[in-house]
Amino acid sequence: MIMAFEYAPAPESRAVVDIAPSYGLFIDGEFAEAADGKVFKTVSPASEEVLSEVAQGGTEDVDRAVKAARRAFEKWSALPGAERAKYLFRIARIIQERSRELAVLETLDNGKPIKETRDFDLPLVAAHFFYYAGWADKLGHAGYGSDPRPLGVAGQIIPWNFPLLMLAWKIAPALATGNTVVLKPAETTPLSALFFADICRQAGLPKGVVNIVTGDGAAGAALVEHPDVNKVAFTGSTAVGKAIARQIAGTGKKATLELGGKGANIVFDDAPVDQAVEGIVNGVFFNQGQVCCAGTRLLVQESVQDEVLDALKRRLATLRIGDPLDKNTDLGAINSAEQLARIEALARTGEAEGAERWSPACELPSSGYWFAPTLFLNVTQAHTIARDEIFGPVLSVLTFRTPDEAVAKANNSQYGLSAGIWTEKGSRILAVANKLRAGVVWANTFNKFDPSSPFGGYKESGYGREGGRHGLEGYLDV
Repeated sequence: MIMAFEYAPAPESRAVVDIAPSYGLFIDGEFAEAADGKVFKTVSPASEEVLSEVAQGGTEDVDRAVKAARRAFEKWSALPGAERAKYLFRIARIIQERSRELAVLETLDNGKPIKETRDFDLPLVAAHFFYYAGWADKLGHAGYGSDPRPLGVAGQIIPWNFPLLMLAWKIAPALATGNTVVLKPAETTPLSALFFADICRQAGLPKGVVNIVTGDGAAGAALVEHPDVNKVAFTGSTAVGKAIARQIAGTGKKATLELGGKGANIVFDDAPVDQAVEGIVNGVFFNQGQVCCAGTRLLVQESVQDEVLDALKRRLATLRIGDPLDKNTDLGAINSAEQLARIEALARTGEAEGAERWSPACELPSSGYWFAPTLFLNVTQAHTIARDEIFGPVLSVLTFRTPDEAVAKANNSQYGLSAGIWTEKGSRILAVANKLRAGVVWANTFNKFDPSSPFGGYKESGYGREGGRHGLEGYLDV
């Protein structure tokens, strides 16, 4: 008889973070109300409680922020790289010092488990600032000419799934290369960006170098359209990315677009099953599947399909869903009611088109936005759930017989952001990876990131790279 161990509650204290009742925009080193006085509320997805009231920036506010960034650009870009590096190092150290506070804040505002914000998000946030601080005085050796120059003002728009990490991916290389920035965080997760504004002041960053304009899509559109923005960096949906590409066509603005994905996770018959199952779970249920590079299509070799699926079902039955602040929680809340409705609609479509739906027995909390981990079996490439990005904890299972069939099915997507390969044969890893049309290919692992490694996609997953030496290019006039 196998004994089942129950987990006692292990909640992280909310007392480590002090959320103010209201926040303004951060422009030219100061917090200020929106020009028209508009505000919106940000809520905790796990409980639907209002966390704070935040200023809703508009066109006039974006203009003020861009002008502040333009004024700051002359002095900031003229600083020696070693001097800019000092500020980036300082920011990185402050992030480390305040990491527990920021992890709790991110979990409250986003809904993801505390163990993810604590062990994944925050260490990577600090690592990106440390990494690009190291590049600031070495730009002449990055392969973009002996004296590469910054572009000017960067308009940056980030999503809600990794608010602080996406901020770091964009602000760190921009500042290292001598640009100034205006950043618009997602409407549902503005708080960590506003706390980062306070970190900029704590680090003594010159006024206007970083500006934060909170608001909805209208503020983002105003930032993209502003004539004095030299670079647009966007992470988000493919539909919005296409709109941005159309808006800036012919303007001379440089752009980096990191968009949607429908990653294939390929399991061959010689893969270590238990290891592969852990990779599958991490690939699609990390951050409730709200990850652009999630491995949402499982391609499993026909001969081991039953063995892999039996093991996967057993593993999913052990996942703990609930309070994101509990250190034992594996799956937290979906970020918003709107996103939950989209996931539910696509899941219903999967059933209506004949796919077999399966979820482990689990009890979902009565308040907040929740969706159980879900498998769809008997899926074909014609199913909507195998083509469209769901952005939730939903895995579509397909099968293949030969490596060539696996590659063909993996590449049969409008997206090209990520893929995974599970096999014991190194030669097979190299042969298959070379044929996959994906920006990132993981071998016998999934969702591993490092600031020194570039990230980005092909096809409708966008263009440009973030991270690594390659991430400098998007902010240099080369």
